[in-house]
Amino acid sequence: MKVYAMNQLPFGSKHHALRKNTPTIALTVTFTLVLFTVAPLCYPLLGYPLYLLKSFSKSQISISSYVDVKYGSIFEHESEQKCDIFTGEWIPNPRAPYYTNTTCWAIHEHQNCMKYGRPDTGFMKWRWQPDGCELPVFNPAQFLEIVKGKSMAFVGDSVGRNQMQSLICLLSRVEYPIDVSYTPDEHFKRWRYPSYNFTLATFWTPHLVKAEETDAYGPTHTGLFNLYLDEFDEGWTTQIEEFDYVIINAGHWFYRPCVYYENRQVVGCRFCLLENVTDLPMYFGYRKAFRTAFRALNSLENYKGITFLRTFAPSHFENGEWNKGGNCLRRRPFRSNETSLEGINFELYMTQLEEFKLAEKEGKKKGLRFRLLDTTQAMLLRPDGHPSRYGHWPHENVTLYNDCVHWCLPGPIDTWNDFLLEMLKMEGVRSYEEKLDLSDRKMKLR
Repeated sequence: MKVYAMNQLPFGSKHHALRKNTPTIALTVTFTLVLFTVAPLCYPLLGYPLYLLKSFSKSQISISSYVDVKYGSIFEHESEQKCDIFTGEWIPNPRAPYYTNTTCWAIHEHQNCMKYGRPDTGFMKWRWQPDGCELPVFNPAQFLEIVKGKSMAFVGDSVGRNQMQSLICLLSRVEYPIDVSYTPDEHFKRWRYPSYNFTLATFWTPHLVKAEETDAYGPTHTGLFNLYLDEFDEGWTTQIEEFDYVIINAGHWFYRPCVYYENRQVVGCRFCLLENVTDLPMYFGYRKAFRTAFRALNSLENYKGITFLRTFAPSHFENGEWNKGGNCLRRRPFRSNETSLEGINFELYMTQLEEFKLAEKEGKKKGLRFRLLDTTQAMLLRPDGHPSRYGHWPHENVTLYNDCVHWCLPGPIDTWNDFLLEMLKMEGVRSYEEKLDLSDRKMKLR
């Protein structure tokens, strides 16, 4: 529908043309009034990622409990880029991969799929194509120039560490880092790029909050954990203030049996099978943990960094659960119309968005920046990218289940760093625009 300014109405110079078009004008005005009356009723949906709107009709979860939460500014970069880089499809990329398991020493053994005999290579030869714009392939020199003199921390579980290893491998075409870790504990690593004075670190905190293992076997033989949902995990919160970028994540460890504590009192559990303890849904603890982790960041007196929430990446077990023969044997990505986010994956993702928005609002009061690194749709579509059984030699006497949680390197997880670099570039655009804005305001005051 064309909309004209009052001095541009296409009436011509004769008054009979106005009378001739009167019914059309009246119809247009009526339609416009109806549109502006109905549109506000739909407004709460407008801030959702596009792929969630596509999947609502398929989802097993009702959206009624979410429509009153307004996510209008989650994708702040969207208006600047004219598209959402996190919504799209995987397309063939014969040029990939950009490193191999023989050129990069940072690949963890259990994600070294080619070393351990994976017979196909197609999973490495795809790139993410957003709807309506381009996502450039990772440029290591550009990345290192942007982060020169800065520091970046990955805070969370082994999937977060998986991303950090991907980043090291992608950057290896320019420079390898040196190990400057302050402890031999592999869960707390620090790397430094001497030529760029750039520090990269990982902090192991799979539950984000204070936690302790009370039974190494537990009801499912994966351990039973006490989670103190309102207490900071000082293993990372006492060291994070110095970092310029913090990428926070958590997910799959919350599937394990846990006892939930608040104010040092048991408030429930997740599949703990303890007498007189109420079993609560997994996302109860998930929500509280993220809320506490974000509260920690917002409460640090000297923290000035940018916080990225890297969203949940679904696993792809089929034909059984992880400990009951489940596996991931597909050899190509899904198209976006072939699957949808639903069930517990949908709940976890929405929980993250809700807590992110609360933290972002609170952080703005202190001038802190929160950004959403949304990997959920892209990875939902990649059942072919997991190690499966190719994380160890077949003859090794080890008890390892098929891995449909982590990602082969090289592999689809490399795209997370394509996202990250694009977001860092947008931070530069924002900073430049803010400086221009400030300069303009100063000129007006003169």
